Amino acid sequence: MKPVPKNKTPALLEGDPDRNMIISFRTIRRAIGWLGIALPVVCYFGTLVIERCTTLKPSISDYFYTIMGSVLVGVLCAVALFMFTYKGPARLDGILCNLMAVFALGVAFFPCNVSDGNYACNIICRPPDDLRNTVHYSSATGLFLVQAVMSLWLFRRTDKADPGKQKRSRNSVYLVCGIIMVVAMAGILSLKVFHLEKKLAHFRPTYWLELITLWAFGISWLVKGEIVLQDTPPIKHSK
Repeated sequence: MKPVPKNKTPALLEGDPDRNMIISFRTIRRAIGWLGIALPVVCYFGTLVIERCTTLKPSISDYFYTIMGSVLVGVLCAVALFMFTYKGPARLDGILCNLMAVFALGVAFFPCNVSDGNYACNIICRPPDDLRNTVHYSSATGLFLVQAVMSLWLFRRTDKADPGKQKRSRNSVYLVCGIIMVVAMAGILSLKVFHLEKKLAHFRPTYWLELITLWAFGISWLVKGEIVLQDTPPIKHSK
């Protein structure tokens, strides 16, 4: 068998033992991406369809108290499971993914306090708890900060002098997604620091900034899963 040139990717044949592993990595990446994109949409429309409640909650986290609370927790647990499962090509990938998994569980199991006066659509209640609320928002911040680092730096790394056109295009997407996440998180922080959340409550700025952050998160993982901008054409099965 001839050695594969260093600048070329070996073909993934039907019987290649690495083929299933590579497809599995791509599947996990895509699953994480789709979950991130779907979460804010499913929470709102699920509440709209099942409860017939048209109120948009102040934040995605507030949907914990609605009929979609189990879905919110389930999606976060699924993301955590995928993160624990996904180790990536380098040791640092595994460390950062484990951190993200812990943060996702923190968001899921330490729900935020109900926003002042926003009880529409709620079917459960919990007394306010400052510690629980702090753990929730600290976990959410940690989750997106780690993902921003992965998009801005880790996903863009390569050990090739010329990574190729598709990889360069993916790197551009990672860079844009990372910047969007940082800007959106800065926007959420500024709302709290400058006490603008109540003044702009009618527009639900936190919800929309969280949606933007999650979509940037999801797109980054979908591109990492090469749903677009693939290095190699799809595998063709022999007849």
